[in-house]
Amino acid sequence: DVLPSPEGPVPSVSITEIRQYLRAQGIPFHDGYSCLHTPSLFTGPPPGREEQPSPAASAPYTLFIDKTTGSFLCTATLAEGTWQDFQANVELRHRGVPTPSSEEPEEDTRRAREDARCIWDRALPLWELLDEDETNKTKAMFGISLVTDATLKRFGVRYLRTAKSLVFPWFNPRDATLKGLKLVRVEKKGDAIAYVEETLPRFDSYHNLFGLPLISRRDTELVLTGWELDALALHQATGVASLALPRGATCLPPALLPYLEQFKRITLWLGEDLRSWEAAKLFARKLSLKRCSLVRPGNLQPRPLDALNQGLNLTKILRAALPASHKSIVSFRQLREEVFGELVNTEQVAGVKWARFPELNKLLKGHRRGELTVFTGPTGSGKTTFISEYALDLCMQGVCTLWGSFEINNVRLAKIMLTQFAAQRLEDQLELYDEWADRFEDLPLYFMTFHGQQNIKTVIDTMQHAVYMYDITHVVVDNLQFMMGHEHLSVDR
Repeated sequence: DVLPSPEGPVPSVSITEIRQYLRAQGIPFHDGYSCLHTPSLFTGPPPGREEQPSPAASAPYTLFIDKTTGSFLCTATLAEGTWQDFQANVELRHRGVPTPSSEEPEEDTRRAREDARCIWDRALPLWELLDEDETNKTKAMFGISLVTDATLKRFGVRYLRTAKSLVFPWFNPRDATLKGLKLVRVEKKGDAIAYVEETLPRFDSYHNLFGLPLISRRDTELVLTGWELDALALHQATGVASLALPRGATCLPPALLPYLEQFKRITLWLGEDLRSWEAAKLFARKLSLKRCSLVRPGNLQPRPLDALNQGLNLTKILRAALPASHKSIVSFRQLREEVFGELVNTEQVAGVKWARFPELNKLLKGHRRGELTVFTGPTGSGKTTFISEYALDLCMQGVCTLWGSFEINNVRLAKIMLTQFAAQRLEDQLELYDEWADRFEDLPLYFMTFHGQQNIKTVIDTMQHAVYMYDITHVVVDNLQFMMGHEHLSVDR
């Protein structure tokens, strides 16, 4: 995915400007947690044509404007766009032109939906397999023996025999048609088992909040989990409204925020390791700290499915969740649990380990947030080659990475990284290109489109935009000298 290019960066808009514009246009709004709520421009008659004197005063507030980026989503019609699109639509309505409600889906999206529909039709509800024995074996394979048929039925989970995969549906929130699917299968690695996921459409456009159709307008409390099976276990054990994020603890796409606005309290219970804990703190900032609580990972607080299987009291764990917003001054008593967590998980606290560089782990321990590592070496000594390998290693472990290559262009950089990823010369086996490119495309990897000398502020703004949109936790700048330009060398670097 390429971020907006420097030739036409997305003009940033402040929340003050958004509010002033809405007031000037006479559009009523109220302040939500991460969005402003207004009546939709895409439903009802245009202004000046309606009977009531006030503009859409009685209309439901189904249009949400992101306070950070200004982009909007109408949950009634699924129309979405940038702040500039929103202003253009307001102009159209003033002229009495009907606003377009939603575009036709693109070819790729349409094909993904058709494929999803075929798979969905072939998949069977788990309780309708050949016999009880097959059902029990299948459930045991996925570790969901304690999840009841009623829960599976409620969430619409199916099983695809040919692929030995559980199938989780993504329904359109507006008309309940099938938009996509997630397939999960189990792979044995020695004694351990790993879950392998695949989505239709592909990961970057798969924005399903699993369980959303079961949420009622009256629900004000929610638990956000990092995995579909956790949402099932949680709902079954506690009866609380629970949703699963599409990519677990990797990212929380801003496009999902409007659907989370109705909740006064959100508890994040993403997983059992420290990375899930770090992600939960990051997501809570996006969702507004004052309404979020976090379940701290620990031996007695594993992920919800494990908690159900171990016979733990999930309601009790939820009650013990910590508020995300803490005051400016704390006592050791409030930090006590956190300190204990750091002592228990010393390996995880050290950061994400490199899989291919054991010697580097001895030096740096792992990749941690908020740290700066500088690599130096003469021209041609292999800095870029090494750093692309180093970043790829982390990216393959789910660390969202942003590349700013000011020295070589993105096509060459992507070629180097793809070759390293495939661990072979693709020039000699072009028939394998698509297969490797598909796998490479699913990595949480983004490139800035700058080249040569840049204004530092523009670069920083782009980085901040990327952090908000894609939950970037690792930024590579290659290299500082090129970014600064050569005339800056005399100033204090």
